Amino acid sequence: MDQESAYVEELLAFFKALSNANRLKIVALLAKEPLSVEEMAEILGLNSSTISHHLSKLTQVGLVTARPESYYNVYSLELRVLSDMAERLLSDDMLPIVAEDVDIDAYDRKVLNTFLDTNGRLTAFPAQQKKEEAILRHIVKVFAPGQRYSEKKVNAMLSQFNEDTARLRRDLVGLGFMQREGGGGAYWRMEIK
Repeated sequence: MDQESAYVEELLAFFKALSNANRLKIVALLAKEPLSVEEMAEILGLNSSTISHHLSKLTQVGLVTARPESYYNVYSLELRVLSDMAERLLSDDMLPIVAEDVDIDAYDRKVLNTFLDTNGRLTAFPAQQKKEEAILRHIVKVFAPGQRYSEKKVNAMLSQFNEDTARLRRDLVGLGFMQREGGGGAYWRMEIK
């Protein structure tokens, strides 16, 4: 199993362990103090076998540990483990790995197939802004990043998509795909995220 698959499996196990209301209540109780199965069963109004089942799920991911005390096991929440897991598994660097095999551009392709003809010309302006943004993401690619264009040049380039170049220009600027200098100055492409 590669590192990304292992990460996804660990993330799924972590969320699965916390995806039950009773397990969340157990975590909350153990965050206050260590308790035995019998104490948790009484507090939560559940039977001991149900508590044991939930504790085993939490123990599998390292969130709960047990220590023997007399005739009972006393369970404790591993706050450091919970904090470390949340920080690591939900980090800005790691979480995007979950969607690496997802086709991010599928929605844009669907919109383009709907609103562009076989020559790549816009047949109609969509009413929904999300769909218009997909079209503008496609259109703005004809402009090189870092290069400035006169309004005349912008119109010439946009005319290959639709005769309403004024609307396309206005929408490209208005939705942040391009910027322009005031007073009829140059246009340039913004960084696309």
